Amino acid sequence: MLNPVTSKIKTISLKNYKIAVLVPCRNESLTIQKVVTDFQKYLPEATIYVYNNRSTDDTVEQALAAGAVVRHEIQPGKGNVVRRMFADINADIYILIDGDDTYEVAAVRRLIERLLIERLDMVVGTRRPALDTPNVYRPGHKAGNLFLTGFVKFLFGAKFNDMLSGYRIFSRRYVKSFPALSHGFEIETEFTIHALELRMPFAEEPTLYGERPPGSQSKLRTFTDGWRVLGTALLLFKEIRPFMFFGILFLFLAIISIALVVPILITYFNTGLVPRFPTAILAASTMLLAFLSMTCGLILDSVARGRREVKRMAYLSYPLPEIY
Repeated sequence: MLNPVTSKIKTISLKNYKIAVLVPCRNESLTIQKVVTDFQKYLPEATIYVYNNRSTDDTVEQALAAGAVVRHEIQPGKGNVVRRMFADINADIYILIDGDDTYEVAAVRRLIERLLIERLDMVVGTRRPALDTPNVYRPGHKAGNLFLTGFVKFLFGAKFNDMLSGYRIFSRRYVKSFPALSHGFEIETEFTIHALELRMPFAEEPTLYGERPPGSQSKLRTFTDGWRVLGTALLLFKEIRPFMFFGILFLFLAIISIALVVPILITYFNTGLVPRFPTAILAASTMLLAFLSMTCGLILDSVARGRREVKRMAYLSYPLPEIY
């Protein structure tokens, strides 16, 4: 059964909400018109914004012909487009989706209703292959997603299944408190970690995921973008949990120092001599670095706590939409 929570959700009116559909696009002329018309069909209350990111085909013309509001972002990268979208658009509910027609637009009302009824700040449309496209994932993308999702689970102790999904529903207070520091596809990692840092209520909802039409190519580069996502996760781990980050470094350096000094101490207790004086200096220096790391962790942890409080206050300054 694809959606285990459907029976718990009642149908509510969306006509009193300002809803924005945000579609970052680069060279999606084969699919963007269908994405726009599908949203017009399933979510007529929404305004659809297509942000063109240096397309060289007729993506803009196709989006305009379909009735979307088209805007432009010249800095390349999905993260740059999302940052511009979140700064420009004011709405009660935001839907972020890729323009490649691989996500289940028909599920959008279900996702919005869950956001509203459960008072959430983010609902992630987790990807489930459709019955007619069981092998829609490229092996490298699937393995990379599993590895990176598991890695962030390990770092932050969160429970989620599809960290890299491009189909998300946001509240206004999520969007307006989101710093959007990433440049490219690592933005999805930042989405997840931002919610974890501020302990926002969020959920995952299964949605169907299909393959691109013939002639349409993914902009995601498995290894290059995978390394950038991994680097972003490590950087945010250092920024958000500096005590744990530098504590791990402390343990690593302390173990090296102890391993170096134990043989010297054994020799000293047996003979009263220190025959490997340079090694003793190295062991002492390494232990000094370990304690410096611990000190950095303690100081930066206090700084991170202050920053988190400021972010939390900014987040709480925007109310959740009421249910009509």
